[in-house]
Amino acid sequence: MSSRRGALALTLRLAAASLTGAATLASAPAAQADTTLRVVLINDLTSLDPVFSQAAVVRNHGFFVYDQLFALDSQGVPKPQMVDRYTASDDRLTWRFTLRDGLAFHDGQPVRAADAVASIKRWAQRDVVGKAMAAATASLDAVDEKSFELKLSRPFALVLEALARPTGSALFVMPERIARTPANTQITDATGSGPFILRKEEWRVGDRTVYVRNPAYRPRPEPADGLAGGKEPKVDRIEWLAMPDAAVAANALSNGEIDFIEQPPPDLIPQLERNRQLTVKPINPVGYMVWLRPNHAQPPFDNERARQALLFAVSQKDVLDGMGIRPAEQVPYCPAYFMCGTPLETAAGARGLKEQDLPRAREYLRQGGYDGSPVVFLNSTEQPLNNAATLVMAEALKQAGMNVDLPSMDWGTLGQRRNRKEGWNLFVTVANAFDAGDPLSNFYLASPCDGGLSGWPCDKELETLRHEWWSENDPAKRRALLDRVQARAYETVPYVNAGQFRTNAAWRASLTGIRPTTVPVFWGVEKH
Repeated sequence: MSSRRGALALTLRLAAASLTGAATLASAPAAQADTTLRVVLINDLTSLDPVFSQAAVVRNHGFFVYDQLFALDSQGVPKPQMVDRYTASDDRLTWRFTLRDGLAFHDGQPVRAADAVASIKRWAQRDVVGKAMAAATASLDAVDEKSFELKLSRPFALVLEALARPTGSALFVMPERIARTPANTQITDATGSGPFILRKEEWRVGDRTVYVRNPAYRPRPEPADGLAGGKEPKVDRIEWLAMPDAAVAANALSNGEIDFIEQPPPDLIPQLERNRQLTVKPINPVGYMVWLRPNHAQPPFDNERARQALLFAVSQKDVLDGMGIRPAEQVPYCPAYFMCGTPLETAAGARGLKEQDLPRAREYLRQGGYDGSPVVFLNSTEQPLNNAATLVMAEALKQAGMNVDLPSMDWGTLGQRRNRKEGWNLFVTVANAFDAGDPLSNFYLASPCDGGLSGWPCDKELETLRHEWWSENDPAKRRALLDRVQARAYETVPYVNAGQFRTNAAWRASLTGIRPTTVPVFWGVEKH
């Protein structure tokens, strides 16, 4: 099959990526055809641990098999999910939560308050939001089988938002026996209480990940709304297929061999839109942002001035054009660290990025002590959007005077390399509105010096401002602090906002229940 795909891919490219070829895809048994959903997401699944890994694909996996204590609705408001009821003291320092009746893990064991407590504590060791809440926590304990209590030692204004954390290391509840695994050790047991169950014996990296409907799952009674509400599984089986060749995936969708593609490349969207058997719409209403992440632990970007040079070497419009994003789906210039088109949009402290200023970029590199050494820019070639953005920015950095080394690799290898402090200087990732969020939840903005994410930014002033923001309950004061956070971020440059855009998903018109949830989830989806 792989040789046929390769031949087909070549034919499709030579024929302007025609969507009328005949790709062959191994199918499930005929008896399952009407209840099997076949999906192609941005990346293949290579890890099962949504705490150890901050990768979006692992987060996506988490939403299949786990449930959350709270979940964000379509307006970004946290709503109870596994929690039935909760109370907060007048000073909002003591919180008590009671779980819903009838919650059970995939192995049949009941979900207990001890499971929730252990899951929160493990998550809080690695996630930027979890760490902030843990730092403000005096105690977190199970009260009885179904209730647990959180006592804060100081104000933390985002308790419910933290418990609804949907990205980074999203907060999912797993059995206590698994949640007791050290946070720096990957789990291999995907037992959860969510609407689908992983068929681990059918999981093959580079081929497919398979989930089956959880017949014991008890959805909430409310209608599904964003990531909140009733998560009713309506298909018996979901096959998440590894199909890195975008043209092959688009052809398979057109032929009905797969049902859903999370992010078809922009150049294929017009052809997909002309197919009346397909629906092409965004599932992320705010959009995505290209993030250029420098390695703060290695020269030249251990120097603040060298990082600032990136702001003047990069043009957001050039990056988006190079990615093939259509003008109607671009934000030609966005100065906001927390996404344009959101309540937290601000231009405070903005500099560069609107157009190239190569003389200034070269001068900043000189001031930053750049000596012409190779700048290793990791490139994931299996991801069309990341690859295109990387190539555009690599050329821009060369024009600014950098000696760019551009090793190519798959996303899994890039993820492994970026976790080492040595051997690289830059990489590109694409973030959604949940990733950018706000001064707390924006996990690449966090600059804690020790224990941060790949890139390891370190800035005590930015950390102090972030802490003041999430501790402040007054809206006007929080807004002023937001502007100060962003202004400082433009000074220290934890990462570069390289362009905001909207993209479309594509699915068979025979599917119903696909909603604008920002992240791909498949509860409530039916195949007719």
